Amino acid sequence: MSDKHPILVRAARRPGFLGHDALTWLFLYRLVLASVLILMFTYASDTPWPGSSADPRLARAILAMQGVLILLSGLFIVAGWPSREHQIELAVFLDIGIYTLLMHVSGGVATGLGLLSAIAVTAGALLMEGRLSLLFASLATLAVIAQQVYAQLYEDSQSGTYTQAGLLGLTYFAVALMAHVLTARIRETETLAARRKVDIADLSKLNEYVIRSMSIGIVVVDGERDIVLLNHAARGLLGAPQAGAGTPLVDAAADLANWFHRELRGQHVTSPVLSIGEREVLPTLQLLGDDRSSGALIYLRDHRELARQAQEMKLASLGRLTASIAHNVRNPLSSVTHATQLLAESESLGQQDRHLLDIISRNARRIDETVTSVLALSGRHQAEPEPVELCAWLAELRQEYADSNRVDVQCLRLDFPDEPLVVNVDPRHLGQILRNLCDNAFRHGHADGEPARVVIQVRPLATRNPEVWLTVSDAGPGVPPEIVREIFEPFFTTSRHGSGLGLYAARELAEANGMRLEYIERDEPGASFRLTFID
Repeated sequence: MSDKHPILVRAARRPGFLGHDALTWLFLYRLVLASVLILMFTYASDTPWPGSSADPRLARAILAMQGVLILLSGLFIVAGWPSREHQIELAVFLDIGIYTLLMHVSGGVATGLGLLSAIAVTAGALLMEGRLSLLFASLATLAVIAQQVYAQLYEDSQSGTYTQAGLLGLTYFAVALMAHVLTARIRETETLAARRKVDIADLSKLNEYVIRSMSIGIVVVDGERDIVLLNHAARGLLGAPQAGAGTPLVDAAADLANWFHRELRGQHVTSPVLSIGEREVLPTLQLLGDDRSSGALIYLRDHRELARQAQEMKLASLGRLTASIAHNVRNPLSSVTHATQLLAESESLGQQDRHLLDIISRNARRIDETVTSVLALSGRHQAEPEPVELCAWLAELRQEYADSNRVDVQCLRLDFPDEPLVVNVDPRHLGQILRNLCDNAFRHGHADGEPARVVIQVRPLATRNPEVWLTVSDAGPGVPPEIVREIFEPFFTTSRHGSGLGLYAARELAEANGMRLEYIERDEPGASFRLTFID
């Protein structure tokens, strides 16, 4: 049975469907029955048992002997020897003999005491799960018939007939067969219950795995507003890694508990987005019962993630649209650009006309840059990381950027440690990220009348945390606090000439390479963007 489920194996191997305590209950039943019979034969001791002229003192002696043997069997139960099956067999055999002897000394089968053996046969058949039930019935029948034969041959005072003894034997076989059928039905029911237990256990494990693996936060609370179930995503969204079953909801997330209380009172809000730490959580409530005091299921979604997915869908659609019309836009755009260049070479143009040509050229370049940026986002290649010695690579990038953008190399300063730092990254993507950050820094990161000064700083973290930080900082006015959360949104720009895709593309490329790009607020003037390399 090694290939079966452990629950079914245990169900098949355990001793009896009535459980281990059944032997103890049999002991108690036999002890109580013996005590009751002793009281019956003790009451009115001067009056013999009905239908009998025998002295009841002999019956009491037999029952007393049975009581001693029952108490002795209790010691065997405690000791666990002999085996459970053998203890049941000995108890049934002993009871059949005792009750037959008691029936004999009390007046024979007419006294009705033979039915006590039927109870012993039934108990043995049930506890042995149908095994030996016919043997118990046969022994009881033979004992009754032997008693009747002995009484007829040697004791004329005995009451009862062979017919009564035969009917009593039939009773033994009837109860044995019924007990056998009953135990078979119980075994089938127990096997079915074990299989259902297996199914329920497997389904419970499956539900637990599914809930634990869901990206949506799941919180189940009871009527006392204590947490019953909390998956990993919910712990992350609530910022409560230690919360679990039994934790009050108000202790895990006070803002969520207040929202939950308002929802139960019907005080719905138009924008239920909750700011929990650095997260923006969108909760949804589903009551588990008609009564508002019953439990509830709360779904938690990352509002920023939902917004990001919506933006991804919009950009994907925009990318497909741009790719389909790029040639229709760029072909006439190239003609316009070429025409403006030719017109600019004319000597007959006045100052006003040249100003108009500058406007046309500038906006044509802006359209071309926007189309190029969207095409680059929609057709971005998969990251191909490779080991890069960061400090030497940055020195080459600095010189290349200064030459291609006509920037004084002294305005782009590098600050990194002497020891080499190797990171695993796609150098094409890293170059595009830093170019975008440097473009923003040189465009916005300077005071009026002063040249922009940009610093690229590299710092390794502690040895326990294999991360490397790269920051791009400037000395400009910085990013206003009210728009910090929007600077990485696509098409968001504070410049009339920007496409609003630079920082968004930089962050997307960083995530594609397993890096993290974020804006860092600091005390000194200027903006600072930090790129974290995670090994």
